[in-house]
Amino acid sequence: MKLGLTCPRFTWPGGDSAIAGRFADVARGADEAGLHSLWVMDHFFQIPNFGSVEDPMLEAYGALSYAAALTSRVTLGALVTGASYREPGLLLKQVSTLDALSGGRAVLGIGAGWYEEEARGLGLRFPTLAERFERLEETLQIARQMWSEEDKPYEGRHYRLERTLNAPQARPPILIGGSGEKKTLRLVAEYADACNFLYGADVRHKLGVLRTHCERLGRPYEEIDKTLHLRIPDGQSVEESVQRCGDLAALGIDHVIVAVPDAAADSSLAHLAELAAQISAITPAGRRDAGDRRGVVADLGA
Repeated sequence: MKLGLTCPRFTWPGGDSAIAGRFADVARGADEAGLHSLWVMDHFFQIPNFGSVEDPMLEAYGALSYAAALTSRVTLGALVTGASYREPGLLLKQVSTLDALSGGRAVLGIGAGWYEEEARGLGLRFPTLAERFERLEETLQIARQMWSEEDKPYEGRHYRLERTLNAPQARPPILIGGSGEKKTLRLVAEYADACNFLYGADVRHKLGVLRTHCERLGRPYEEIDKTLHLRIPDGQSVEESVQRCGDLAALGIDHVIVAVPDAAADSSLAHLAELAAQISAITPAGRRDAGDRRGVVADLGA
């Protein structure tokens, strides 16, 4: 099993002037702790689960580029990008650039999006749910084309690209966040390298639905990395964290992505380093196998 860290809050003592230094501590700490992945949310306003809407929030791809310059091992992604917020060509160029400058460590985390308040507040596109899913699927189709040798036109219902040229070429893994059974998990089976669930989802059932979609499409279910996001509360011991991760592995989860009360705190990073070392041999079947290092790595809401 793999361990990732998400940094959803940028509120630290010292205010805005402290953000750069403390986020640098998060990035370096995740890398040095041996974590597999580091994530930020693709939000522009803080979401209700993590603070006040007025709290500081960094733009995801600027933050990830900063983290890329400070790290050498950890994979980097947004958990997850709202597909309708950026034109697909621009988004895929951003992720390709992150991949090139990080030495191949980028992940495209993407979903339909849900946070209407920030979209309306900043004048971003926020269509109906049905249209957001249509735009998500077209973005996935464009990614498949841009991250290939083809640079022909793309013609969809919502997006039209005259030439899908992408140089330097990239093929970052794609993670789709969300647990909708008819649309989201079907898109995972057809287009993605990984899925992401929120803690509390009926994982056994959702993975069964995903397996059914894979069988219908002729896609090997085992190719898809199964990830889940959860919070580690203040005061939870490493042993308790290991037990939670082991329980999730027994359900079929490959990669746990955690949020902690303060991602920059030495105590949090020490907890994560010890946790990463202890769970590295846990396989999704619940067995111990130090040789199993498969996969890549969301959406805090799609």
